[in-house]
Amino acid sequence: MADEIIDDFERMHKKDERIGKMQEENEKKMHTTSIKNSINMEFVPIPAGEFQMGQNKYSYETAVNIVMKQFYLGKYLVIQKEWRSVMGNDPSCFEGDDRPVECVSWNDVQEYIKKLNTKEDTDKYRLPTEVEWEYACRAGTATRYSFGDADSNLGDYAWYYGNSGNGTQPVGKKKPNPWGLYDMHGNLWEWCHNRYNENQENALAYASTWDDVVASSPVLRGGSWVNYPKKCRSAYRITFHPNYGHYSLGFRLLRSV
Repeated sequence: MADEIIDDFERMHKKDERIGKMQEENEKKMHTTSIKNSINMEFVPIPAGEFQMGQNKYSYETAVNIVMKQFYLGKYLVIQKEWRSVMGNDPSCFEGDDRPVECVSWNDVQEYIKKLNTKEDTDKYRLPTEVEWEYACRAGTATRYSFGDADSNLGDYAWYYGNSGNGTQPVGKKKPNPWGLYDMHGNLWEWCHNRYNENQENALAYASTWDDVVASSPVLRGGSWVNYPKKCRSAYRITFHPNYGHYSLGFRLLRSV
């Protein structure tokens, strides 16, 4: 009888171990593979790590060492059919289901995020902060662009003034960065979650306020189809009024783990 109890205990223990290992494997898989939501948006896992933000070239690009937690980021800019599926309209100037949505203000995007979170019954969606954006854009690199320093290679990765044909282009047609993100350089400027501060060190000092979603003069990153290479660099940053959209401005979403 005692032996049977011991055998049962060992079997239960082994079963618990197998379940535990399966759960660990599933969790690892969840955090290392891309995921999709109900409207087919794809999100790429961005690993935890450390990087130097900025290139120390300009006063507003002071190099700062930052430790990052893991998150998911949209593989592509949000496209027009994804905007319509949530908002029921399309404000874009350059029409096309797979073209990125543009002419949307920062405040418009906040409304989109609110409705998407409701639709998905979650609170995980938001814009990336500029720190998160640059970390994901660099993808472990420390060069001017995620592919190196040469402006001559920009056309392989980005739609910019030199090759855009005077308009946006469908997402995912150029090469991705090392973490599988498309159009991080060019196509459209990307709204970020937080407000702009000319000095990056000062901006980081206000990091605790970034979750308030009350941005005045929010940050834009990445450059667009109207820009020369300089403005498509990983570190380049500008700002724009949150109430106004423009045909060079779009966004991609972050999804928290």
